[in-house]
Amino acid sequence: MNASPGRKKDFYTSLISGLFFPVHERIKHHHSVAVRKEMEASQWWDRKHLEALQLSKLQRLLAKVQANVPYYRRLFAEIGFEASNIRCLADLACLPLLDKPAIRANTDEMKSELCRDLARFNTGGSSGEPLIFYISKERISHDVAAKWRATRWWDVDIGDEEIVVWGSPIELGAQDSLRVFRDRLLRTKLLPAFEMSQQKLDQFLDEIEGMRPKMLFGYPSSLSHIARHAQTRGRRMDDLGIRVAFVTSERLYAKQRQQISTTFGCPVANGYGGRDAGFIAHECPQGGMHITAEDIIVEVVDQQGTPLPYGEAGEIIVTHLATGDFPFIRYRTGDIGVLDSKLCVCGRGLPLLREIQGRSTDFLVAQDGTVMHGLALIYILRELPQIRNFKIIQEDLNLTRIWVVTDERLGIGLSSKIEEGFKARLGRGVEIVVEEVNEIPLEKSGKFRYVVSKVATV
Repeated sequence: MNASPGRKKDFYTSLISGLFFPVHERIKHHHSVAVRKEMEASQWWDRKHLEALQLSKLQRLLAKVQANVPYYRRLFAEIGFEASNIRCLADLACLPLLDKPAIRANTDEMKSELCRDLARFNTGGSSGEPLIFYISKERISHDVAAKWRATRWWDVDIGDEEIVVWGSPIELGAQDSLRVFRDRLLRTKLLPAFEMSQQKLDQFLDEIEGMRPKMLFGYPSSLSHIARHAQTRGRRMDDLGIRVAFVTSERLYAKQRQQISTTFGCPVANGYGGRDAGFIAHECPQGGMHITAEDIIVEVVDQQGTPLPYGEAGEIIVTHLATGDFPFIRYRTGDIGVLDSKLCVCGRGLPLLREIQGRSTDFLVAQDGTVMHGLALIYILRELPQIRNFKIIQEDLNLTRIWVVTDERLGIGLSSKIEEGFKARLGRGVEIVVEEVNEIPLEKSGKFRYVVSKVATV
């Protein structure tokens, strides 16, 4: 089965996606174009052929890490495991799970002895646990290719006009003149999701209306918040020619999907993944949440780490097959999900995630009424290496409480630094209470939310 031809691209989009971006990737020594083309062929394979591809890649990955990665060489020796023992995908369950504390404790040993040009990444993740890890050019190429393929499912491409509502300091901090020039060429405009005052929201609507983008990209909570503001203002946004709104990084709720779709007059495409775990899955126009099977093996396990059958909910575990230089093998995402045994009506053979019960990020409200994304405060804590885990509780506009788990005692200096950072965001008159705890408790539901706001309803 072949993909539908879709709309005819305009000349500029064809130039960017067919020439400029491939050259850009080649200069960066990425092979994203070749990988994407391979993925656009393999997505139509049946399950048997895809699983054979996964097994072949898994065998190569495990042999590579056993030979070249000190952490796994030691681990395999301790448990008596040989990479050559892998005969089927189910054999992967012989290996222990990998979590953030293990990566933090063995960061240098996780690097391949043959690795070159690793890029350092720092993410707090949705659990609030700061994590430093490294990504190779191979891994970046595969993640870019997977996202690119999924983008093209929706009849849009690199070079089409795009509004990005985002909050990561990696993107926001990278807006130098070269990055701004590149974004202009790609026709991408970045809007910061951290601050959402009434004035900012009006500006966002002006930007969207003025650009008339083919696609939106952002947190579901941010895009739905902007959509509600447009509705409140009585501003029509469904006639701008927006083809799709891509959302990721949080759980997408049905109410948010409806709000975004109705306001902007376009379908909403859900994406699931992260900087650490990779581009795990993406929704197609027929509604299937397709796993990037060429690069990623997804398991759903119980509390003991035992794989569960299709249809049962458990923790989502990821093995990224393009991470030989800094391996993510049976990596715990901390999210709860359900695998589906069925195939999507679109005809792709890629396996499906039936449900993702991922963590969601709340908004907080500053003392002056400004609504901001929870990540605005999370990144303050994430950059402090002494903090292992945390939870932010906004009791009311005048009081925010922070629970922290530290690797050393919480001194006056560190506490003052946290207070100053929070006051700069929430207001000088806000009382910031920093409390050291032994562990962060789960909610009654058994889930973990790292921002709990009692005053912001979004």
